[in-house]
Amino acid sequence: MRSRFKFGLRHLAGLGLATAFTLPLFWVIIASLRQPGLPPSPAIQWWPTAAHWDNYLEIFRLLPLTLYIKNSLIVVAVATPVTLVTASVSGFSISQLSHTWRRRLFVASVALLMIPGTAVWLFRYRMLNWVGLLDTLWVLILPAFAAGNPLFVLLFYWAFRRIPAEIYESARLDGAGALALWWKIAQPLAWPTAAAVLILAFVMYWSDFTNPVLYIYRPELYTLPVGLQILKQLDATNWPLLMAASVIMALPVILLFLFLQRFFLSGWRGAGGEL
Repeated sequence: MRSRFKFGLRHLAGLGLATAFTLPLFWVIIASLRQPGLPPSPAIQWWPTAAHWDNYLEIFRLLPLTLYIKNSLIVVAVATPVTLVTASVSGFSISQLSHTWRRRLFVASVALLMIPGTAVWLFRYRMLNWVGLLDTLWVLILPAFAAGNPLFVLLFYWAFRRIPAEIYESARLDGAGALALWWKIAQPLAWPTAAAVLILAFVMYWSDFTNPVLYIYRPELYTLPVGLQILKQLDATNWPLLMAASVIMALPVILLFLFLQRFFLSGWRGAGGEL
């Protein structure tokens, strides 16, 4: 009875947390179905009196949102897999170095995390202008070839360091090289980390607003975050349309997380429930 009580209490707490995190998204969806032009409801509204599903069609009539979505999909389709590979290889390489060099590169990665993004805007602009890539989608994809974010490298580093050294040594005795160790030994054991990095990288590139504004000038190359800002400038008080656009923005991230959540659960169970 005691174990059943703990089991039920744990699941009840999980259900409460899930509800707390899901309710804001639910209210955004409800707000997107209100009559166009209405302000946000001052009270909690569980369902509008008349659902205006045509709000979603209206934002496509106001803006070339299909073009913006296509540009965003191109960026994430190229940048996310490249980030996954470069961050994984970098993290594995650091994990195989000597203790001294591991410590140095770890400290360097943490230091890079503390550098604000605004500090590299001018340098990146001059570099992109020099190579002739300004005003192209490549300016949004190129950071992927440098792993996108030092945090991704550190996540893979921590995952690969948890793998017992005996596994690597056994593979080396069988003649496995560095590439085989990474692809056939380390990477299959780090799928939960890969799923986490995949989601984080997708969100980073999908919701990137600053870089398109700084480095892209042609409207036909705008991405979805820029399109949402344009919609806000067209009618800043039309909250139902803004909420409908926000739902479209968030939907791919939610679907990706739901698709990859089994990797988190399998990694949690495989580790005995330990992080």
